[in-house]
Amino acid sequence: MITKEHIFGIHNEEDFNHWALEIFHFQAKNNPVYQQYIHLLRTDILSVSHYTQIPFLPIQFFKTQDVVVSGQKPQITFSSSGTTGMINSKHHVPDLTWYAESFRRAFHHFYGNIEEIAILALLPSYLERDGSSLIYMVDDLIKSSNQPESNYFLYNHEDLYQSLLQLKDKGMKTILIGVTYALLDFAENYPLDFPDLIVMETGGMKGKRKEMVREELHSVLQKGFGVPSIHSEYGMTELLSQGYSYGEGLFHHPSWMKILIRDTNDPLTLLNNGSQTSEVFPTKTGAINVIDLANHYSCSFIATQDLGKLHPDGSFEVLGRFDNADIRGCNLLVQ
Repeated sequence: MITKEHIFGIHNEEDFNHWALEIFHFQAKNNPVYQQYIHLLRTDILSVSHYTQIPFLPIQFFKTQDVVVSGQKPQITFSSSGTTGMINSKHHVPDLTWYAESFRRAFHHFYGNIEEIAILALLPSYLERDGSSLIYMVDDLIKSSNQPESNYFLYNHEDLYQSLLQLKDKGMKTILIGVTYALLDFAENYPLDFPDLIVMETGGMKGKRKEMVREELHSVLQKGFGVPSIHSEYGMTELLSQGYSYGEGLFHHPSWMKILIRDTNDPLTLLNNGSQTSEVFPTKTGAINVIDLANHYSCSFIATQDLGKLHPDGSFEVLGRFDNADIRGCNLLVQ
């Protein structure tokens, strides 16, 4: 039996490979959509001995199919944002404790004790719809924060400005999580000089403003908030884990998550094969495959529509989207 203790206790490559294979066999047997997909690929399940050999399910299946293990009833269904007429992804989550454990542990790993951090959220596009996994996470972080200033701010920018000034005076560790266009709107109208503030953008203009390359966007935000760098979150509806960037667009992920890069012209070929070959191309641009072992009851092996690079130290960059890919909630910063 695969437990949360097994997955969130992963500490090395050997552990990751072992539990990735365990989850692969579990999902190949019990997830009808994934089972049919790997059957159509004619994958010999028994011959798969390393996580790089596992087939990755195209993320588009979350738009048209119920990607969930048989016999599991959703405790919640997260859905992606989208414009009118767009088919949104749906992620059925039978056990929310897997999601909570994942984001709480990852947040603590990257940012420290949540009780000692003020969490301010500027997420109007997410608050104004139902089914956002990001809002579920931020709700939990705000409630877990022991700071009275922790709160959501919709369009009340003056209130947010006053809260930030108070937190700066108190010397309180503060994280401002915001959708990109809202952070830009705020920074233009309420410039700050708050060097210790952590500004975390979640990506996306949501059709509100013109898209900007990352360097330009982060430069504007750095000047507007008076901070040395802009943090980012890499997450999506189809995942229960997130990657975080401390700046420069370089993301890191928790130990139960892995990023691989596939060939954009041959989706079954990886450009980085880990320990399986000495011919590794860690900085070549390709499409991002994600292994998220917290996706125990859906699919842990997802071929996204994001383009990126993987670096030798395990960090990765998100460089944009495939042409004609639906615009959704994770990072959309095209270079």
